[in-house]
Amino acid sequence: MERWSLIMIIMVFFSTSCKQHKAEGEKVEMNTDSLRVANAFEGKKLMEQKCYLCHSPTAPENAERVGPPMIAVKAHYKQEFTTREAFIDSIIAFVLNPKQNRTKLKGAVKRFGPMPMALYNKEEIEKIAAYMYDYQVEEPQWFEEHWSSHGFPPYTNTEQPLLLTDAEKPTYAEIAMSYALGTKQVLGANLMGTIQKKGVPAALTFCHERAYPLTDSMSVAFSAKIKRVSDRPRNPKNKANSIEEAHIQTFKQALEQKTEMLPMVADLGEEVQFYAPIITNAMCLKCHGDTKTDVSLDVQNLLLEKYPNDKATGYRINEVRGIWSITFDKQENVKF
Repeated sequence: MERWSLIMIIMVFFSTSCKQHKAEGEKVEMNTDSLRVANAFEGKKLMEQKCYLCHSPTAPENAERVGPPMIAVKAHYKQEFTTREAFIDSIIAFVLNPKQNRTKLKGAVKRFGPMPMALYNKEEIEKIAAYMYDYQVEEPQWFEEHWSSHGFPPYTNTEQPLLLTDAEKPTYAEIAMSYALGTKQVLGANLMGTIQKKGVPAALTFCHERAYPLTDSMSVAFSAKIKRVSDRPRNPKNKANSIEEAHIQTFKQALEQKTEMLPMVADLGEEVQFYAPIITNAMCLKCHGDTKTDVSLDVQNLLLEKYPNDKATGYRINEVRGIWSITFDKQENVKF
């Protein structure tokens, strides 16, 4: 069941975010306990999507890491903030303004460098922090020994795990989304590590040399064809076909009209085709932003050298950069 944990978290998030169709005028209410559980599933999903790029629970305890695991963050903050409200408020305050002198993980800052500013809204951070406080956070095998070796009192992850009571199987959309998120984590962690250790120009070289092989390796791992495509590609290999371009335009229109951008799933007979948007954030702009304000001259020169026909600059935050296009074989007992 462990390999389906991320899929099931996404499934519950989608189901709890959908509107309940009741008779006209009938009020839909959710009690406090149900709302807390629903927010916890969303908080766990947000943590896996956004925090695990740098704070992975599975990366080894060596130079390959780009940040401490989330259990270390939880342990340090619970040492100092014993009430739920104080714990959540302190996490929110730091993530919104991660100044080095305010961190509770001084050893991690010394090893990995200060945490960059993250464009999360307060509500997202609150849900992540609440989940961390209320439930077990995934713990690397090496963490307990590492924690004790620094002279801290023994730490026990005593909270209950967040479990589903419904054993319903995932949908094809949820399976494909897990493939996209898994690939995003691998690419993102490698990219962030390169930026942190060597700078943005080196990260561009990494993308040029390693992004395709890493994506291909994830395709093999998931037994799926995983592509990241765009209507404005940097690498010609990432050029969207006509069907993919149509979906890109649909996502762009939804974003412009501020409507929900739900992934799309198509039945191809023996296969399933999945599309989901790729949205820009502040980190993307270092290589994909305005060449006058966001992209350094060193990076521009590298782009000219490695991608003479580059079409992938000029983006702003929260724009559709492209889409995930994932194809995989149908599986038994899985729903559309």
